[in-house]
Amino acid sequence: MLVLIGILIIIAGFLLRFNPLLVIMASALATGLAAGLDITAIVAAFGKAFNDTRYVSIIWIVLPVIGLLEAYGLQQHARTLITRMKGATLGRLLTSYLLLRQAMAAVGLTSVAGHPQTVRPLVAPMAEAAAEAKNDALTDDQREEVKAFSAATDNVGLFFGEDIFLAIGSILLMKGVLEGYGYQIEPLHFSLWAIPTAIAAFIIHGFRLRRLEKRMVRTDAAQDAGE
Repeated sequence: MLVLIGILIIIAGFLLRFNPLLVIMASALATGLAAGLDITAIVAAFGKAFNDTRYVSIIWIVLPVIGLLEAYGLQQHARTLITRMKGATLGRLLTSYLLLRQAMAAVGLTSVAGHPQTVRPLVAPMAEAAAEAKNDALTDDQREEVKAFSAATDNVGLFFGEDIFLAIGSILLMKGVLEGYGYQIEPLHFSLWAIPTAIAAFIIHGFRLRRLEKRMVRTDAAQDAGE
């Protein structure tokens, strides 16, 4: 039971608001010592974990690039592009992105799009421009709602699309848990049963996007009538 001391250290460290990295390192160190490992083995485990997950640090390279592009007018160019497309509306734009996000996640390309590299610099500004094309001007609350729905569209597309991919972590986790209870299920079955859920998520969220578009048009018309 001593190996569970790491959990207590994490709880206490977070409650006392210590540095999360130091708390986790202290927890791992205490767990390793309680399990009978020497310091060398614990440090080697730290090194192996860092080496196995070093690709996570790539995000720190992407963010400065996105920031530099924004500084040179990436958002403004995205707005200009969407205003030139006469058939583009808020609902159509976000629904198209939802379909694209789901399709990419379904084939394992979960890191191609995302909030920092796609939603903030491209999707949200384009969605605002599409809404402004119908409403002339948006209130601050409307702008925040468009941004929120842009982020939510990315979340829905990723969450319900990635389970279709065979090698995603969630499918492998479910397979391992069920095998522990004696159920032998192939990952392909999980993927196939995820398809109806993804379709339902696309239809439901697409309907919500359509309602958002209509609601903003009605709000703008009501404001004009009040004036």
